[in-house]
Amino acid sequence: MAAPTRTPAAASAASAGQPPPSKGVVRHRSRHRVVPWLFAGPAAVLFALFFAYPLGASLWTSFTAESDGVPVWVGFQQYRRMLQDPAFLESLLNVGLVLVVQVPLMVALALLLAGLLNQSWLRFRGTWRAIYFLPAVTTLVAYAVVFQVLLKTDGGLANQFLSVFGLGPIDWLNDPAWARISLIASLTWRWAGYNAVILLAGLQSIGKEQYEAASLDGAGTFTTYRRVIVPQLRPVILFCAVTSTIGTLQLFDENYVLTRGGPDNATLSPVVYLYRTGFEQLDFGYAAAIAWAVVVIIALLSLAQYFLFGREKRR
Repeated sequence: MAAPTRTPAAASAASAGQPPPSKGVVRHRSRHRVVPWLFAGPAAVLFALFFAYPLGASLWTSFTAESDGVPVWVGFQQYRRMLQDPAFLESLLNVGLVLVVQVPLMVALALLLAGLLNQSWLRFRGTWRAIYFLPAVTTLVAYAVVFQVLLKTDGGLANQFLSVFGLGPIDWLNDPAWARISLIASLTWRWAGYNAVILLAGLQSIGKEQYEAASLDGAGTFTTYRRVIVPQLRPVILFCAVTSTIGTLQLFDENYVLTRGGPDNATLSPVVYLYRTGFEQLDFGYAAAIAWAVVVIIALLSLAQYFLFGREKRR
């Protein structure tokens, strides 16, 4: 007669010198392993359908080109084409300019606002914090349309204000230089308060005794912030810088609504160029390649910022 088979649980219990678990215990353990998957299953299926599959499909599409309406594998041809495309290179220069000018300016302004909103002598601090955070709640298209109206050459509020001082009207949205300035101003207006609230949370985590110790050592307000406060806010500043960099490289709504990427491609961003290529020219292979190039650039810049701040922190 064959020896009765043992379940893994019974075998492990026997080797440990313990009585084997009952069938009810084994059934309960099996159910305990299955239940988490029942809850996580729908989320995993949705993730696979609406994120993982489109991501993989877009990566595959970036290596193809249409021939008579049929996708044909072309390898890295789309990426080589990108490096020789003047419009794409110009779009990178445009967002690079915004990144170099707007992000440091916005983070510095947010740090200044956070310091002001953290002062104990400021009355109605909660109200002021809500006011500065409100632009971030406004939808991207709505606030871009508002700026488009404000910056109109004829009848815009900005030019009406300048006329009070005898200054002529400025063609804010049709001159390349002023269009870039208008885009930077609108981005700073919207996101400075958002980052100020994040930095304010970091400021409030710093104990008052550190301010008092710096004051006893004879440090002024500027020295206290530079030597004591800012070093401790480095992780928060890093977060603001990285998220702002990602947002700048993904810039679409503001410059598309304000200038459609013009004039003369002065405010053209890679995502606007992607939109034109994919949905106006129907060149989906090249559009997918642009999207993945933006992903790689974002990853490299984020890593560079992380290691830069980390190196400063270790010193």
